[in-house]
Amino acid sequence: MQPSVTVILPVLNEAGHIDEVMGDLLTQDYKGPLEVIVADGGSTDGTREKVLAVAGGENRVRLIDNPETRQAFGLNRAAAVATGEILVRADGHTRFAPDYVRTSVRVLEEVGGAVGGRMSPLGRSPFGDAVAAAMESALTMGPGRFHHATKREEVDTVYLGAFRREDFEALGGFRSFPSGSSEDADFYYRWRRSGRKVHVDPWIVSSYTPRDTARSLWRQYFGYGQGKAEMLWLNGELPSPRPLAPMILVLGLLALGVLGLFTGLWWPLLAAVGGWLLLLIWVALRSKGSPFRVVTAAAIMHLAYGVGMVWGLVRGPGPIRHLRE
Repeated sequence: MQPSVTVILPVLNEAGHIDEVMGDLLTQDYKGPLEVIVADGGSTDGTREKVLAVAGGENRVRLIDNPETRQAFGLNRAAAVATGEILVRADGHTRFAPDYVRTSVRVLEEVGGAVGGRMSPLGRSPFGDAVAAAMESALTMGPGRFHHATKREEVDTVYLGAFRREDFEALGGFRSFPSGSSEDADFYYRWRRSGRKVHVDPWIVSSYTPRDTARSLWRQYFGYGQGKAEMLWLNGELPSPRPLAPMILVLGLLALGVLGLFTGLWWPLLAAVGGWLLLLIWVALRSKGSPFRVVTAAAIMHLAYGVGMVWGLVRGPGPIRHLRE
């Protein structure tokens, strides 16, 4: 008998994606008991109605309210009413292979702890394609193995993930940060601190739909950076040194700009910007996307992340004090 599984899916205004996501989850080839709990954060674009229409003809689907809106709260609320022995985290911007649940359960039973696949981006617009191309490069995203792993290995975090419900409850679920991001990084940081392990396995296949406008990409990566600063204030350390790179870039450019203002020496700033742009052009030329768009996307990701982290550090620990308590 296969263990029972609950897919926990937080959503907010995902009408453009929810039909495909629900279709993927309800056509999984998993032979054990499977339910899908959708936690809606107050969608106004028809997402709720679409989920309710699916639930009307499918008793494995349940829609619940997430009045706090944020993703972490939705995940915790969905987990609180789950009946499955195993929780599989899903996302409204992701497509799932037919064997996603089956493979997640198999790997989890083999290695224990928490398991997940790679974050494999797949754009749906010209700019989204460029973001996906930029995300494929370690020079843009850093060496995090959940982006680049080609074999099963122990890692610090994974994309989405699957874990036993009893372990999730023992850890206290997800924590919500003021930035509205980094709940996964924090969850797996605490997971590993508790003595549990995290494994990535590229055979757990899904495809993530990246942001398709420059503005939404900036907001997303600004939130990522701010979230890492909030994690640093809360936990006293970062889950890895990777977030430091974009912050160092931003602070370095800022320092060189101040140097230019006070001394008139602008060549160090021009040299630094030129070297950084040459790196991004190298990434773009090795990718399959439009070079201009890839450079633009990668630059936004670096700068927004760095600015967000600086902002989070400047704000201080006050916004996350309630999490300490």
